[in-house]
Amino acid sequence: MEIQKRYYYDFDILTSSDLTILKPPVLSIKTRGRVPKTSKEFSIILPCVGNNSGVATFEIGLVLKNGRGLPLKGTPLRLHLKKECAQRGVYLERTGPDPECDKKCANQGWCNNEKICQCPEGYMGQDCRTALCYPQCMNGGNCTAPGVCSCPPGYQGRNCEGGICAQKCLNGGKCIQKDTCECPKGYYGLRCEFSKCVIPCLNGGRCKGVNKCRCPVGLGGNHCEVGRRVGDCSCRGESCAGQHTCRHGRCVAGACVCEPGWRGRWCHRSTGSSEESGEYKRPR
Repeated sequence: MEIQKRYYYDFDILTSSDLTILKPPVLSIKTRGRVPKTSKEFSIILPCVGNNSGVATFEIGLVLKNGRGLPLKGTPLRLHLKKECAQRGVYLERTGPDPECDKKCANQGWCNNEKICQCPEGYMGQDCRTALCYPQCMNGGNCTAPGVCSCPPGYQGRNCEGGICAQKCLNGGKCIQKDTCECPKGYYGLRCEFSKCVIPCLNGGRCKGVNKCRCPVGLGGNHCEVGRRVGDCSCRGESCAGQHTCRHGRCVAGACVCEPGWRGRWCHRSTGSSEESGEYKRPR
């Protein structure tokens, strides 16, 4: 069963630069709460003060957090916008459309009775010319349409979050930012072109650290230069099934060194034994 993650929102900034013209923005929902699982609409009301006219700037700040209280990538979101207030009562008699006034409202916005542009979803600003992108465009990208970021050279992705490397990352590296590669273990450099193994890994080995190689089965040594034959006491891995082991001794460089009183390839015969055969048969 898939567990739904919980996210929380917080409108931490709702301010007006000139309280004699514009009151602080008011939300139709609580300023803090849990992000709903399904999309829901809400409104931001920008109340003008009395009959005063003028243009005031206002700021809206939004933070999205995960269940641990940490901000999500792309937040906080900060919007600095303007609102034009006109004397009330001057234009209240207008009940029909005003084509001349509507012309100043871009992106299919329209004028209300107070000759102030009402913007469609995805746009804001005095003339509805400011597109909204959420999360914000990153790395110097510009929001050119609702939810559409125009990325500068060297970046890509919906929010310009991904990098483009002019030269391909080598040895399994990944491009994470503009001309920046994330290298796997054992490699470094702008393109991961340098190996930390001064002596190259041999026989198909791969560099895993400073002068340390990860070797294929059957090979050993810091640079995979040592071969291990099936049947050597030092052999390890699936290809060594059925190998002999030192019965009464220890393995040194692939050969058994016997304890006192024992002899033979596998230290399996006592020195007093009269056996002539060098073969060792395992007990059944």
